[in-house]
This record gives sequence, C-alpha cells and structure tokens, in this order.
Amino acid sequence: MLRARRGRVACITLNRPRVLNALDVRTHEELSAAFDEFERNDELWIAVLTGAGDRSFSVGQDLKELVERSRRGVAPSTFGSRGAPGFPRFTERFATVKPVIARVNGYAFGGGFELALACDIVVAAEHATFALTEARLGLIPGAGGVFRLTRQIPFKMAMGYLMTGRRITARRGFELGLVNEVVPAGDLDGCVDRWIEDLLRSAPLSVRAIKEAAHATAGSSLAQAFNSRHPCEEARMRSRDAREGPQAFVEKRAPVWLAR
Repeated sequence: MLRARRGRVACITLNRPRVLNALDVRTHEELSAAFDEFERNDELWIAVLTGAGDRSFSVGQDLKELVERSRRGVAPSTFGSRGAPGFPRFTERFATVKPVIARVNGYAFGGGFELALACDIVVAAEHATFALTEARLGLIPGAGGVFRLTRQIPFKMAMGYLMTGRRITARRGFELGLVNEVVPAGDLDGCVDRWIEDLLRSAPLSVRAIKEAAHATAGSSLAQAFNSRHPCEEARMRSRDAREGPQAFVEKRAPVWLAR
C-alpha cells in the first residue's frame, strides 16, 4: 500500500502491480489503516483511491491466497468481513462522510469493482473494465457488490451482470451511471485533479452533510427525508463556514473554508 498526502488530499494506492493489485489479507489490513488515518485527520478532506501501474485498479481477491487459506482450513467467507483482517473494510465504512474518488486505470474486477462502487466519484481511463466475476468462481460479491450494484443501476441490468460476470466497459459504465467521467489514459490524472479542485472549492462541511444525508435517506420517502436530522448537517448549519460562504460571495472573493 502506498500512502501520500497532497495538501488536503490523501492519495491511497493499492500497490501489487505484478498481480494486478489483487487484494490479499495484508492489503486489506493496510487499506483499513489508511482509511482510519484519513477519517481521523481533520487536515485531510478528500481521498483518492487507485491502483499501481497502468493495467489494473484491482482484480479483487487474491485467489492464490484464498486457495491456500482453504487448504489450511480457514472457513469460507460470506457478506462482509465480519471481524476478518482489515475490519471494518472500506466497503463497510457506512459512516464515512468525507468524499472519496476512485481513479480507475484498467481492470476493476470483483473486490476491486466493489471498492469503486463504494466511492463517491469514479473517474476511469478509456481502457478501464469493470466486472463482478464471483459467480463464475463459485463465490459471491460479498463486499457490497450485490447490494450496491442493484442500487446504482437498473435492477435487471445489475442482475444480469451479477449472475453472469459479464464485463462493463468504461464507456458503458458511464452510460449506466456507474462512472462520472471517462477520459484517455493520459488525461486520467488531470481529470482527477479537476474533480479535486472542484471539491476543494466547495465547503467541506457542506460536502459531508450532503453525502451523509443522501446515503441516510436513500430508501426514505421525500416526506421522511425532509424531516430527518443528520449530525453533519447540524454541524454545518452552526459552522463558521455557513457564514463565510455568503459573506465571500457578497465581497466578491474566494471563501476560506475552515471546516468548523
């Protein structure tokens, strides 16, 4: 795992390019630690998750390690990590309110696709490909793929991809609404940077309140949603930034966000 910081941005890189950034136990542990730090550190407002190299974001679970673990008698897994190494894994951090961008440069299969599905914004290179291949292996997309894909695209479309393991091109992912932007590989970093710049122009407390409220009310009626209350929105409403934004607009200057 590679971790770096660029100002307000945490850059988290799955770093096993020789195996297409497959997710082994150690990677899960390191990824969990990286997101622990991101959530803890008030100076970090945005995370970018990517894979090393130009071939793969991540092809998901390390199947060689899985076979070896099975030989040692480790019990098969099901939905969620349930206390396994790296728990709670990124796909189970339902209370995370800071925005996370997936930078997808190549394959995003199995658990790799599930990581992207759990991100807020997905930017993909033109050659990127997505798939949940677990059914072809006698497995199940247990890190949220079953639940997130059926919520993020039309249900029957999702079921077709889930039950067959068919691949989704980056362009098709954009058409389905899974991908925010598709660009040539050479412009991938520039595109991610433009999203970062736009996010940094927005008040961090507003961004977090929007994310929290959107997720919390996804299954609610409009009446229920309007009458719901959320900690991040309570904080934003009473924050210095809620006054700074309108004041900066009136004074014709850029706002200075303090996230408080």
